[in-house]
Amino acid sequence: MDKSAKFWDRIAEKYANDPIADEDSYQKKLKITQGYFTPEMEVLELACGTGSTAIVHAPYVKHIRATDISTEMLRIAKARADAAGITNITFECSSIDGLKVLDESLDAVMAHSILHLLENRDEVIARVFRMLKPGGLFISSTICMNDAMWFLKPVIPVMHFFGKAPEVVKFFTVKELLNSIADTGFEIEYQWQPGKSKAAFIVAKKGG
Repeated sequence: MDKSAKFWDRIAEKYANDPIADEDSYQKKLKITQGYFTPEMEVLELACGTGSTAIVHAPYVKHIRATDISTEMLRIAKARADAAGITNITFECSSIDGLKVLDESLDAVMAHSILHLLENRDEVIARVFRMLKPGGLFISSTICMNDAMWFLKPVIPVMHFFGKAPEVVKFFTVKELLNSIADTGFEIEYQWQPGKSKAAFIVAKKGG
């Protein structure tokens, strides 16, 4: 965690100031997600970054527990939430493995731009399944690099050496990700990908 946290701490200001690469797709994902939200929902966001997504969604749910390993990302996120007058987000510095969450205690879990940065993707998906109440939602947006960016596989270690990439970047396809989610027991409610090299947006539901 320490090395990854330092990487994200170092780039937090730039990350916060960079424009969203595909604003139209981002807005579509927000609207789709909000269509599933209800005012009584308890939501967890994994790897919330600088808080932009949590802040936009906060008015649609009861509470969001927004977590990240980067204290600098969270500092920016808290400042943004305060500036927006948002009071129903709790920001927390924690790794995903270090989170304490009761089984079947959440209505939704969001995991955007993080599943491809995990050593234990399938374990995390399985844990999310346990966190959710029956009928709970797992909402994710993930770059599946083996579909269109497989050629970057030998480049990533070099980028990491020069501090330009995280320590862990995993290559898999959208099909492999969908299989991982479905094999855990989720039902795929919605799937959308604006382009082959774009993130796959998936809404999955825990049956029951």
